[in-house]
Amino acid sequence: MATGDVSWFDQALVDIGDGVIDMGGSILLGLCTDVVTPTAATSAPCWGAGGSTNMSTNQVATATAYTGPITLGSPAWTLASGKAKLDATDVTVAQDAGGFTNARWGILYDNGATNKNCIGWVDLGSDRSIVTGPLTITWNASGILTIDQA
Repeated sequence: MATGDVSWFDQALVDIGDGVIDMGGSILLGLCTDVVTPTAATSAPCWGAGGSTNMSTNQVATATAYTGPITLGSPAWTLASGKAKLDATDVTVAQDAGGFTNARWGILYDNGATNKNCIGWVDLGSDRSIVTGPLTITWNASGILTIDQA
């Protein structure tokens, strides 16, 4: 993976099909340390208790600029050129002298799902800090995630 790559959790694909995850609902982004590396095969990832893997366990320390997971602005689940696409506005966490220095992964999850089921993750490339400057995640112009018929 490269910095900025976004990948699906395998379980999310099943959860979307089963109606557990509402891709057009309240999608949040939680920032995590490198204690655990997410993979497509991560077992039943959720933000909190309820699944097999609690991704929130490794959330970075909260502070003034990052008080916890960020609600994505204007989330949209649409059909474009024969592909289902999730998109939202870019994310910026302001500089904060008392903020985190170790955000490695951004975890996307459905806050409206009973278990806050995870959808996917963004690779931040290395530990990121907001102590010396803001953290900006610019989503791909083609969307955050897409499902295509192969």
